[in-house]
This record gives sequence, structure tokens and C-alpha cells, in this order.
Amino acid sequence: MANLPYMDKHRGFPGRLPGTDFQFVLRRAHKDGATEITERIRFPDRRPADRRADEGFMRALLEHFGEEPFVRGNLDAGRLSWLFGREVVPAEDPFDPESYEAMLRVDLKAVQKTFPDLLDQ
Repeated sequence: MANLPYMDKHRGFPGRLPGTDFQFVLRRAHKDGATEITERIRFPDRRPADRRADEGFMRALLEHFGEEPFVRGNLDAGRLSWLFGREVVPAEDPFDPESYEAMLRVDLKAVQKTFPDLLDQ
């Protein structure tokens, strides 16, 4: 596995939503680089399981990082993309959505609107 791109690993961050196959982190860097983070549309008729995965991932981000900027590292691009542009925003300009070293942060105002129960705890 030589010549893999560098990727910070967030120790202690949950690997997946408990009791499901919804992945939160990657085990290793992809040989061709990081998958691009894109803003995905969350339609109102999404499955309850998908909504629970979003909430579980958002809870883990808040518990692990709070309001502080964090490096993308081994966080799953697909899971980040469901929150990107709303609850998770770039913490640097310019922002490279295809970098394991990209800096992100949680937007607490957006979290309050979408996941108000997470901030009331």
C-alpha cells in the first residue's frame, strides 16, 4: 500500500451508525485521492433510516469537534455530502472538496434548524 495519499484518522470517531451499515469513516486513503464532497439534496421523503444516519453522523461531529474547524481526514465523503453546504461548511478559502486535508466546520445555526434536539442535550 505504498504511495497512498496522507489521510488523518480521527481516533475515537464512530465507524458507523450503531446497528446499521451506514459508514462514517474510511479505513484507508483511496489510491487515487479523496472522493469529492458535493452538496446532496435531502428530499423530504427520504427514508427514516437515512434521516437517522444523518442525525447520528451530525451528533458524532458535534461530540468530536463541536464548533472547532476540523480536517476532513478519514470522514466518509458520501456521509459528509448529505450535510455539506448546510450543517457542515468549508472552514477555509479556497476549499478543495477533493482533499483529505480540507478543513471543515459545523454551522451551529444550521444544526439548530435541522437537528434542534442535538443542541438541546
